[in-house]
Amino acid sequence: AWRAKKIQAILVFNNHGKPRLVRFYQRFPEEIQQQIVRETFHLVLKRDDNICNFLEGGSLIGGSDYKLIYRHYATLYFVFCVDSSESELGILDLIQVFVETLDKCFENVCELDLIFHMDKVHYILQEVVMGGMVLETNMNEIVAQIEAQNRLEKSEGGLSAAPARAVSAVKNINLPEMPRNINIGDLNIKVPNLSQFV
Repeated sequence: AWRAKKIQAILVFNNHGKPRLVRFYQRFPEEIQQQIVRETFHLVLKRDDNICNFLEGGSLIGGSDYKLIYRHYATLYFVFCVDSSESELGILDLIQVFVETLDKCFENVCELDLIFHMDKVHYILQEVVMGGMVLETNMNEIVAQIEAQNRLEKSEGGLSAAPARAVSAVKNINLPEMPRNINIGDLNIKVPNLSQFV
């Protein structure tokens, strides 16, 4: 039954509306994609925490033909835009599986992991959803695939052997110029050099 699911878009943004993961499974021009992210953020943000986690899709993504199903974790909103015939509870479970998998792969995932490990995040997402269809809902299976991929990359020489699609995913996120070091209190984070992907 899961394989028939149709997901239009997966959007992850922080409490300020900054996109951290944007994946469309339907073609939209870049400008419309950005408008959809903004519209979705405003629709989700104005909802109270104690009301249900799904609502009608925004006007740009098809209105009542689609619905937005979301979960809010710490500083991040995970929003799946799906066909209106979709099971809300099934998609809420799927979001939970995706987040728990991220949490296991990054050992306590946080917003910075999504920024600095975009290629790995896209790879994890592709183990869960591809082409708008749900591939896998068992977290242990997904984690096993990720670990196998990590072993393969290490044996083949690290990032140079990363799949081409992960590299193109990094190219497509239009990151602003980043400082080399970010200081958060006493914590000093060395920012990886992304220029090799661009």
